[in-house]
Amino acid sequence: MAKKAPLAVGLDAGSGWVRVVALGIEDNRLYYRGHARVRARGWHKGQIVDQQALAETVKLAVREAEGRAGEGIGSAVIGVGGPRVRSQQGRGLYEFGHRRPIERGDMVYAVEMAARAKFEVDRALLQVLPQDFTVDGQAPLVNPLNIEALRLEAHALLVTCSEQEHQALVSAVHQAHLKVEESVFEAMAAAYACILPEEREGGVVLADIGAQSTNLCYYDGDSMLFAVGIPISGEHFTTDVGKVRALSFEEAERLKLGYGCALPGLSADNIVIGIPGEGGRNGREISRRELIEILEARAVQLFAYVEDYRGQYARGMALNEGVVMCGGGAQLDGMVEVAEKVLNCQARLGVPRGIGQWPEDMATPEWTVAAGLAMYAARLGQRRDNRRQGPNFWDLFTGR
Repeated sequence: MAKKAPLAVGLDAGSGWVRVVALGIEDNRLYYRGHARVRARGWHKGQIVDQQALAETVKLAVREAEGRAGEGIGSAVIGVGGPRVRSQQGRGLYEFGHRRPIERGDMVYAVEMAARAKFEVDRALLQVLPQDFTVDGQAPLVNPLNIEALRLEAHALLVTCSEQEHQALVSAVHQAHLKVEESVFEAMAAAYACILPEEREGGVVLADIGAQSTNLCYYDGDSMLFAVGIPISGEHFTTDVGKVRALSFEEAERLKLGYGCALPGLSADNIVIGIPGEGGRNGREISRRELIEILEARAVQLFAYVEDYRGQYARGMALNEGVVMCGGGAQLDGMVEVAEKVLNCQARLGVPRGIGQWPEDMATPEWTVAAGLAMYAARLGQRRDNRRQGPNFWDLFTGR
């Protein structure tokens, strides 16, 4: 009797919510087994300040997911994001000494050499993403296997994060008695879940708009050209409203969720919204148009960053497939339209795809990162099972 495959689990331990997704694997297909969402504790301004509190939150979420799945969870792939995530180019040169055909192991070794780049203090290597190869100084190739050459040069994108912050997250997960299989840049995981390989061919950017930061990754075909976390987030939209109208964060959040939109003209904006008095303060009013203009300014700033990074660090790549947005901040009305206006390309919300029996009420951008982490965990398991066939690092990152 064939041994049952363990659950593939993704853990998105964000500063707003801790989300867990558990997937089953049957006949090389993924299907939903369980999930959980618990309000996060232990975070302050995007940093872990209480590992024990976060560990307890993770533990609660895992138990809830285990209950739905009807099976224990012992390990997970975890997500890492935030404004201290950066990327840089790595270059690895492998001199053969004599002309011979390039083998797959040579490609792997050249990429490993590319990953040995020097990093700044407090940087942990998160992902090594192969881009292409140069054979004897000629034009770059995606796959130079079996070509005769004297030397092989690998180019890779190296995604790094704060070593201190990464260790704090891993330690909190370990305190929850959960093994960390691998830590993955959250935007990359989201792209894994909501962008098909063929959709990357024309150029696409994934924007994961979370509570405390926005994570970006730029794809041109199978190659990720750039990745970064920026300090603009869903909460910034809320604090903008609060500062302009002298509201508490809670009041501003209620306004944003109840009446917010990022683009004038999409809905009625000629109404006046009453704000009930709290704590002895009198009630106040705000026009919906003013609210929308505040939110629009922040949305335009966010997508202006996306455009600037495309030009400066992503080789000015074309966005023929546009921008795909996920995360709670992407659900604000008008965000898709503002993205299209600023970037002059198509835009859409990114929701989990390719998972059987996925609940309809979870087909939202909020669950894309956790789903992508679980899909990545399944891919890791498949790679372990197929290890006897030799190294095949490329498939892991392209999803093919």
